Amino acid sequence: MPRHHHRQPEKGPSQRQLRAGELIRHALAEILARGEVHDAVIEAHTITVPEVRLTPDLRLATIYVMPLGGRDTREVLDALERNKRFLRGELAHRINMKFAPDIRFRLDERFDEAERIDKLLHDPRVARDLDKE
Repeated sequence: MPRHHHRQPEKGPSQRQLRAGELIRHALAEILARGEVHDAVIEAHTITVPEVRLTPDLRLATIYVMPLGGRDTREVLDALERNKRFLRGELAHRINMKFAPDIRFRLDERFDEAERIDKLLHDPRVARDLDKE
């Protein structure tokens, strides 16, 4: 008789993923703030780390970054990629996890999306439609 496994609907990251993500985020922010990465591009920018998302098995961390002012984003991402091995090693020393996850860097585009929505809401046509309600 076959067993039927009912899949639970996706419900977001687990407490474990969130906690590990915050550990990585804080450790990486500290590394960047202290200037421990010797790369001219990284040293020339203030880089914020708003979020780190981990896969359920905690083997891959996607690190969202944004250079202050949103300038030189491509150069900053390339510099972080060049220094990925060093950063992963530093994270392994600082976080108390069984293993250091692989890391990848992505640009945090939430600020751009929020700005786009804000502009839409202030568009006269949208404001007119909202006033009708």
